[in-house]
Amino acid sequence: MTSNDLLYPMLIHIGLATLLYTLLTVARAPTVWGLGAKKDGTNPWKEIEPKISANLENQFEWPLFFYIACVLLIIQGKTISPVQIGLAWVFIGGRLLHSYVHILTNNIRLRGVVFTVNFVAVLGMWLLIALDKLAAKV
Repeated sequence: MTSNDLLYPMLIHIGLATLLYTLLTVARAPTVWGLGAKKDGTNPWKEIEPKISANLENQFEWPLFFYIACVLLIIQGKTISPVQIGLAWVFIGGRLLHSYVHILTNNIRLRGVVFTVNFVAVLGMWLLIALDKLAAKV
């Protein structure tokens, strides 16, 4: 598999972050610019805005390790294993589901389970990178 196969999940995550920035802008518009405010001047999105904001912050925490793993795999110039590609897709699917659960529900337990899937997928990517480096030294 080629580096392009790894770029697609990365691009989807960038799309997710872009969507979250857009949603946050819309959710803050009534407070910041008065656009879309209720007749009494209050923000109709005041309940969901903090969730969108927190989820957007989450996109720059653990995903950092996903991007570093992807870049390392790409710059090696070697064929990327289907397992690595699969783990990248598991991570992205989990990120999308995590955003949905985080923003639209109050189910913290489910959010934790979904995060664990993301976490383990990236750890798996790093484990495979480390094992490849160790095997190369033997």
